[in-house]
Amino acid sequence: MLAASSNVFASVNSVVKFNGLNYGEWFEQIRFTLGVMALDSAILTDEEPSAITVDSSESEKSRYERWERSNRLSLNLMRLTMAESIKPSIPKTEKAREFLEKIKECSQSELADKSIVGSLMNELTTKKFDWSQPIHDHLTHMSNLAAKLTTLGIEVHEQFLVQFIMNSLPLEFSQFQVNYNTIKDKWNFKELKAMLIQEEGRLRKMKDQVANLVGLGSASSSKRTTSRKDKRNIIVDRCIYIKISGSNKFNTRIHRNRRWSTTK
Repeated sequence: MLAASSNVFASVNSVVKFNGLNYGEWFEQIRFTLGVMALDSAILTDEEPSAITVDSSESEKSRYERWERSNRLSLNLMRLTMAESIKPSIPKTEKAREFLEKIKECSQSELADKSIVGSLMNELTTKKFDWSQPIHDHLTHMSNLAAKLTTLGIEVHEQFLVQFIMNSLPLEFSQFQVNYNTIKDKWNFKELKAMLIQEEGRLRKMKDQVANLVGLGSASSSKRTTSRKDKRNIIVDRCIYIKISGSNKFNTRIHRNRRWSTTK
């Protein structure tokens, strides 16, 4: 019993608060929570069972009791998951389905949805792949953007999504784009995703090979420069040693060594 109560409270706490702008998200969570608890009958139908009388059958009594419990707890859940600033503006009613409809009428979700649609469309049409994440994640994100637009009433055809993805590719994928444009067949999202993951692997491997070659070239150049510096240092040290000896003969050798080092 205690575990069941804990689950109920957890379900209630997981529902987002209705703030006047998020009706769609709030309603989905309310409907799911009531469905999980088998309490959604009152919001699914307009038909209210007849009140119990002395002549009511057992099935009629049972049906009314289930509806009454669903109606009462549904109202409580909806009121509990509303922001305090919204509650005074909602008309009073004792029927859960009617209460739900009044909340929808008072909601400004349509205005919020228009703003969200604009933001999603802008992101979908301008997003670029920048190598900061695997292309699998990039494609999944773009697919999710299209799915969100569909839930808001803006259907993004699969071929439009494919084209948006192709437009999001950087210069490194130019050969891939040329090849795609020359074939007659059109790829769906899954086919394009598989091809791009393969192409990404090829390009990343090529980048690694170029980086390794550049690294080897830099190391070799540095080694040659160091060798020449060491050679000059040896000559200079030898000249200094000879000069310290103070002999005219050795001084002549100093002059020759310096000239040899310059010509080399």
